[in-house]
Amino acid sequence: MSPMLPRLFFVHFEGTSFVAEVDGELAGFLCGFLSQTHADEAYVHFVGVDPGRRGEGVGAALYERFFSEVRTLGRTVVRAVTSPINVGSLDFHRRVGFEVERVMEDYDGRGGDRVLLVKRL
Repeated sequence: MSPMLPRLFFVHFEGTSFVAEVDGELAGFLCGFLSQTHADEAYVHFVGVDPGRRGEGVGAALYERFFSEVRTLGRTVVRAVTSPINVGSLDFHRRVGFEVERVMEDYDGRGGDRVLLVKRL
């Protein structure tokens, strides 16, 4: 595991974190969890797809697996966060059904603006 993908997500959130393999090779991953604060919400913390596999549906399949799992656990809202300059991420999230809830200035500290995304299941 790389420092960007701590093992703790797959230990403590194993029911809501997934990997995708193609021909035995890692193609992507999604790390998510159930909100401890809001009983109807789940959150996607980190998702990544091998750049050579982008456009093949790997990311969408990971999100659909997450949506399906959290729906069975009674969650009706999924949240995610991305950077406002990451146009590719924003476009992708819109394609899988997220809406921009708002842009929050200094979300991650001074100059760390983020786009808050929401999807209702």
